[in-house]
Amino acid sequence: MQSLPTSHLLYLHGFRSSPASAKAQLMARRVAAAHPAVHWWCPQLPPSPREAIDLVMRGIASWPRNSMAVVGSSLGGFYATYVAGMTRCPAVLLNPAVHPARDLARHIGNQSQWHDPQQQFYFRSEYIDELRTLEVGALPRPERCMAIVAKGDEVLDWREMSARYPGSRVKLLEKGDHALSDFERAHLDEVIAFLRLL
Repeated sequence: MQSLPTSHLLYLHGFRSSPASAKAQLMARRVAAAHPAVHWWCPQLPPSPREAIDLVMRGIASWPRNSMAVVGSSLGGFYATYVAGMTRCPAVLLNPAVHPARDLARHIGNQSQWHDPQQQFYFRSEYIDELRTLEVGALPRPERCMAIVAKGDEVLDWREMSARYPGSRVKLLEKGDHALSDFERAHLDEVIAFLRLL
């Protein structure tokens, strides 16, 4: 059981995203400025879900389970749910993907990154099965999870997102968008407080 403040914080970006995403950058700057003792890691995730989780789980293998936490956005929220299920650490999920194996099946083929369209990758059909193997059931410690879900999300279904985390704190926004464009103004302080950063 985590009784210690968060000393190690993992941020997982979404599909076609990167550590250059607005929310990742906002959090990185806040952690560096206000919580310099916190170990921050926001890796560039490979397109393969299996490789992405292998990278993450290797990277956090030596982290203290009683003082680590994870934040994930969109597909990164799906990955963060897996990490929280494996480690029982606190998690904040920002418009998290709930059924990525279903939703990303129509995105097989060449893709480009949002923040650098020159960066191309190929999303393979076998990645869908890799996503299925990462599906976890109910979180063992749902009270350690907070989900921020926007009804105005143009990519994911807010009903599926809000229903996915029973027993967790779900902040349901009447409007908003998939990117949570008001993240810094309306949500960042609450996320930091929930995570109890060192």
